[in-house]
Amino acid sequence: MSLIRVKNIEKTYHVGTVETKVLKGVSLEIQKGEFVAIMGPSGSGKSTLMNLMGFLDSPTAGEYYFDSIKVEDFDEEALAEIRNKKIGFVFQQFYLLPKLSALDNVKLPMIYAHTSSAEQDQKALKSLEAVGLGERVHHKPNELSGGQQQRVSIARALVNEPKVIFADEPTGNLDTKSGEEVMKIFCELNKQGKTIIMVTHDPEVAEYTDRIIVIKDGLVLEDKINKHKK
Repeated sequence: MSLIRVKNIEKTYHVGTVETKVLKGVSLEIQKGEFVAIMGPSGSGKSTLMNLMGFLDSPTAGEYYFDSIKVEDFDEEALAEIRNKKIGFVFQQFYLLPKLSALDNVKLPMIYAHTSSAEQDQKALKSLEAVGLGERVHHKPNELSGGQQQRVSIARALVNEPKVIFADEPTGNLDTKSGEEVMKIFCELNKQGKTIIMVTHDPEVAEYTDRIIVIKDGLVLEDKINKHKK
């Protein structure tokens, strides 16, 4: 059953009198439990597509169905609730609050979900343990390596038990070893049933996924099963 279905999605930006069409009619489906890489050159529209699927932006034209519900039927409040409860985000930048511990950074999405304090602690600790940071819960970001900081952001994305995790260049700021560790965590989460959609420009990172979608000039150039998965 498809978790995500986009049909003829278009996105046009206007800056003054200049019109830039970034997506020109993208159609695709992503099934529950898939691990998908979206690739393409800079400016191809891959991050724009991810932002649309993650409710961070709205399409100019086309249809988007999330979990079988047409997204146009949601108002802003409903979209915000879905974004918080059903979607987790991991970005190239870690976006951790420097004065908060790893545990408190991971708890942030639950504050907006009005989760009780005791449940926040329990779930945040469980998420940190899932990414191998059970012994670093009270460390602040500047006391953690880049790879560990990214793992904190993955734990934060996991904490509300989302239906899908969107990752935008999650290894972009990491050295090779830390990047491999992060990708192994994503693979393990996928084995546990998590749907993961990852934007990357790195072919080696894409090799960890089950399926590779290539975007070029705002269109799907290629959509293939990855036969060389690591």
